[in-house]
Amino acid sequence: MQLIDTPLKDVKRVLPKVFEDTRGWFAETYSQRAFAHAGLPNKFVQDNQSFSRKGVLRGLHYQLGKPQGKLVRALTGHIWDVAVDLRRDSPDFGKWASFHLSEDRVEYLWIPEGFAHGFLVLSESAHILYKTTDFYLPAGERCIRWDDSTLAIDWPLDEVGTVLVSPKDEHGMSFLQAELPPVGEPVSH
Repeated sequence: MQLIDTPLKDVKRVLPKVFEDTRGWFAETYSQRAFAHAGLPNKFVQDNQSFSRKGVLRGLHYQLGKPQGKLVRALTGHIWDVAVDLRRDSPDFGKWASFHLSEDRVEYLWIPEGFAHGFLVLSESAHILYKTTDFYLPAGERCIRWDDSTLAIDWPLDEVGTVLVSPKDEHGMSFLQAELPPVGEPVSH
């Protein structure tokens, strides 16, 4: 497994080793031992999978009280994935980074607790799998608007035409008004 640093401290690209031959390929996509050895969380308590059509934009989601670290992968299709650092004591507070995830590459994105997460589907459809380090807590769910002017995320909207956003995401808070994780909120792993 290879870990690649990203512009955001603690967000990592995770590339499992892929064994290819004329039949296809094989990869060990998760190993508790390998993740622990790499310094990544090795206890995930919930797997989530979504299916979305082209132009669907989900996010920017995060949880208070029981923050979730997420290990995100595109099983099919192609997404433009975004992480936003909400940790007030981080040198990257309020900064975002984007990543292309697609079925063409066995790759995960590790997004730790304290980050907001969202993605835009660029292909005709996409199945996204993400493992989480804590359970979903409906009362702790929060959303920052995907088009927040302070964050100024440069979504590749010209690649999708019409953007499809849920009513919940459409009514997300602005970054400046959002209830953010408290400084030093304990992580769940």
